[in-house]
Amino acid sequence: MPLKYAIHTELNLVYVRYWGVTNVAETMEVFGKYSADPDFHPEQRHLIDLREVVEYERSFPELMKLQARKADTVTLSRAPTMMVYHAPTRISLTMARSILKSWDGLGAVVGRIAQNEAEALSMLGVDDDSFANLRKRTA
Repeated sequence: MPLKYAIHTELNLVYVRYWGVTNVAETMEVFGKYSADPDFHPEQRHLIDLREVVEYERSFPELMKLQARKADTVTLSRAPTMMVYHAPTRISLTMARSILKSWDGLGAVVGRIAQNEAEALSMLGVDDDSFANLRKRTA
């Protein structure tokens, strides 16, 4: 499966990393595991790392189904959920823009795109300069 997540409870953050060729069905499966995780909390901020994506499923109807399922979870939060997409490549940037477009008008998500790791972490208020340092927290 070309994605996995790690919850950083001390940061109120979930880090999601995609790689290779991604598709909506696998994202739905992993999101289901995340939302059932005992460390899940609807107020968690999301850091989505797309730097290793080489291709993605381009079905807007399937993406909208996924976003509807996610909306059921993120709307449990009292405030919009902050989601930062790390998208330093052309393909990851295209994917991030498509995902953010699917959230338009819902008010449930504040979405941002970052070109580098330090920028992404700063947007989330995390005092680190790399995802490697973030991963060391749970190692």
